[in-house]
Order: sequence, then structure tokens, then C-alpha cells
Amino acid sequence: MSELTIDTAQKILADVFAPWVQALDIRVEAIGNGEATLRMPFAPGVAREGGTVCGQALMALADTAMAFAISGAYGRFRPMTTVTQTTNFLRPASGVDVVARAKLGKLGRTLAFGDVILSPPGAGEAFATISSTYAILSPSR
Repeated sequence: MSELTIDTAQKILADVFAPWVQALDIRVEAIGNGEATLRMPFAPGVAREGGTVCGQALMALADTAMAFAISGAYGRFRPMTTVTQTTNFLRPASGVDVVARAKLGKLGRTLAFGDVILSPPGAGEAFATISSTYAILSPSR
């Protein structure tokens, strides 16, 4: 199986993901072996009044990170769709970049399960934890 590189993952993000996800300016920092680390820089466009990053942007970051953790396990991008995403918001993400650390728990033939932790760069208390299930689609879809 080939290895998915950061450069290739960043190209997939630009070529495959929706323009509004691309507008979040997400950067792939690490990928491989069923794990991925992505960073979403803080920007006023993703914040509510007072500088708190909105939940929709955080959930999109988590969803994108898990898609790359799954792709990293395959060594390439595979078509997939989110089946469930359960998000527990723990504290506000205010005025800082948000780092998503995604880890694949189980990769089956048609389903994948994993978790994401959203936190500030470096060490810090998590903003949110996310558990997700994805359906792996056949390449013809």
C-alpha cells in the first residue's frame, strides 16, 4: 500500500472538498497509519461575535480530519460519506487556531469508525471531542 503524503493530502483537499470547506483554509500537518492532524487557522470569518469559533466550522474541521485519517489508512483518497458525527463541545475556541487530531478506531470493508479531538496548538485542554462513523463507497459512485 502506498503512503499518502501531506502534499498529496493538501491537493486532495483543494480538488475534492467543497469550496466552503476550502474557505476554512485547513492545512494538513500529519497523515498516515489511520491518523491525521489538521489545523484550521483562526479567522474572523469562522467566529461569532466575541471571537468564538462557530460550531459549524469546528464540526467541518473534525469531519475533514477523519476523512484524511481514513484516507491515510488506505494510502489514497477513497470516496466516503459521513453516517454519524457526535460532537461534544467542552469549552469555547476563542481567537486561536484549532488543531484536529483524528484517529481511526476501526476500518471495516464498508464502514469506518474514529474519534477526533479539537484543541489549541501545542498542549491545551480540548475544545471538543467527536466520534464518527463513515460509509466507504465503491469507487464507481
